[in-house]
Amino acid sequence: MKLHNLKDNTQQVSFVEAVKTGLGREQGVFFPIKLEKIESSFSEGIDALLDLDFVSRSSIILSHLIGDELPKDTVAQMVKNAFNFDVKLVEVEDNVHCLELFHGPTLAFKDFGGRFMAECLATFNKEGKTTILTATSGDTGAAVAHAFYKKENIDVVILYPKGKVSLAQQKLFTTLGENIHCYAIDGCFDDCQAMVKQAFLDNELKESLGLNSANSINISRLVAQVCYYFEAIAQLPKEKRAKAHISVPSGNFGNVCAAMIGSVIGLPVNKLSATTNQNDTVPRFITNKEWAPVDTKESLSNAMDVSRPNNWARVQTMLDNNWFSYDNFYSQTVDEAQTQVVMKEVYKKGYIAEPHTAIAYEGLKRDMADDGVGIFLSTAHPAKFKESVEDILNIELDMPQPLADALAKPCLAQDLENDYQALREAVLAKLA
Repeated sequence: MKLHNLKDNTQQVSFVEAVKTGLGREQGVFFPIKLEKIESSFSEGIDALLDLDFVSRSSIILSHLIGDELPKDTVAQMVKNAFNFDVKLVEVEDNVHCLELFHGPTLAFKDFGGRFMAECLATFNKEGKTTILTATSGDTGAAVAHAFYKKENIDVVILYPKGKVSLAQQKLFTTLGENIHCYAIDGCFDDCQAMVKQAFLDNELKESLGLNSANSINISRLVAQVCYYFEAIAQLPKEKRAKAHISVPSGNFGNVCAAMIGSVIGLPVNKLSATTNQNDTVPRFITNKEWAPVDTKESLSNAMDVSRPNNWARVQTMLDNNWFSYDNFYSQTVDEAQTQVVMKEVYKKGYIAEPHTAIAYEGLKRDMADDGVGIFLSTAHPAKFKESVEDILNIELDMPQPLADALAKPCLAQDLENDYQALREAVLAKLA
């Protein structure tokens, strides 16, 4: 896979280099220069690919995307190690399905990308120290922390906005200790993300700690997420696949970017919705073609509280190059009041949707054609948002064991002001 920096096209790297580098010059993200149809490396065709089991199919997809940099049997073992849990497609109503991505160890879709990235770095970094520095608005922190927990020669530094991540989400990564170091930043997610970007411009820090990022900035996480979209379509009846419309709850826009990559290489998906909460930078851009981020607003769907999404550059590249048509791409905003209304509506249909899932459902219902077949994503287990779900739906949720165990442990995070120098001093004192 040959990739280039979307802010500096002269910086071209291999997949291995992109994974190890994380972020390019001028804080640019890496993206493939070209995406080939999967039939070019899997001649049996899409239907035959969809007939395979999830792990076998994912090995073929990732080998296709990565190219000849890694042997196919190496990729197959990495996938087998990373994707050792279920992906479920649940019918909620006629022709409307929920893709449940919360059956991994931290009960969120980030387990796919986090675990595959850990396999990549374990394969690439046989020697030398690596420090993973990442910001989280909720689920990334847990997935990355558990994926890299006790990995040799790897430390993880996680920044999260203090008081703006659910307690269940927070406890899954702030209670581990060992090589996992967490900082509660006095600010919002965009502030945390800005500090991560600044760290990658600090050459002294980069070199002394061997910095890498595990946000959806990192291409290894992004390509891993492509795989579950193929699994979603594979679980639909064959006669319905051509009319598939997928709605993705969108904050940093990595998840919908993965869906679009899937479509470009041959995934039979007809339309995509990237549905946001009240942080509506992209919906406004789609309407008026002006990029005008405003201050981030707190919401029930906190993992989507992002007003400057890093992955939009990748999505826009595919749209502007007509790899995916603007005509088949939708982005709308769902406000706080409507989120609660939709949660209640979905519950009446016999399904429990936490806020992010409800937003994806609402986007799908607004955008889907009458004869379409809809898939909306559930990116986290409802119990990760226990307080809001129970309050809005007036129910009591069962607590999954991983969450119950984490909630019983003390938080080991350190409070930190929203200041890059304070972060720099803290991590150098601990890790250098």
